[in-house]
Amino acid sequence: MAMYINKLNHFSFSEGYIHRLMKLLKIKARIRRKKVNRKRVKPDYVKENILSRDFTANSPNEKWLTDVTEFSIPGDNRKLYLSPIMDLYDNSIITYELSFRNNNRLVFKMFDKAIEIYPDAKPIFHSDRGFQYTGNVFKNKIEESEMTQSMSRVGKCIDNGPMEGFFGILKSEMFHGKKFKSLENLAEKIVDYIEFYNERRFQKKLGCMAPIEYRNHTSRCA
Repeated sequence: MAMYINKLNHFSFSEGYIHRLMKLLKIKARIRRKKVNRKRVKPDYVKENILSRDFTANSPNEKWLTDVTEFSIPGDNRKLYLSPIMDLYDNSIITYELSFRNNNRLVFKMFDKAIEIYPDAKPIFHSDRGFQYTGNVFKNKIEESEMTQSMSRVGKCIDNGPMEGFFGILKSEMFHGKKFKSLENLAEKIVDYIEFYNERRFQKKLGCMAPIEYRNHTSRCA
């Protein structure tokens, strides 16, 4: 909040001062909910944690993270699944796929879209050990693209920390505590939010710029 107020109004108020004002005005931050552990399926193969929690990147398409998260709303027994790819250079979501089924097709379509956008990219591709990433078909996709596959250790969500962080931000800012007419309506809101996140949501680690703003700024300065 302090970052937004200072950047948009050209002030330099401290975070403590903004926090006191928020308390006075009874404005509260949304709190992320604890993640529920998923069922595990025996994998065809696994890879080591090559990323090793080094979440820094010196250039675009050097390190990509991915995962799948789910959404549900009252009155609908379906679930909506989001599968994005994050570029650690600027924390941007370079592509994503939404589906009512959490299956291989969800992840494969997302991956194929990323290759279409960046055909020459050969990043470290990091995920957890979910069934979509540990099957032989996905292994072949990684090898054909000449990428280096990396996987989190069992039960170590922090190994994929930035991706988990994005899910937490997304759900706390646009999902939890909100009402949606349908899962289709929720899907539209997720699309809108990802656009907002990429283009207008400032991040302190990016010099108070949004991901795409940061990418464009650094490319001009290169």
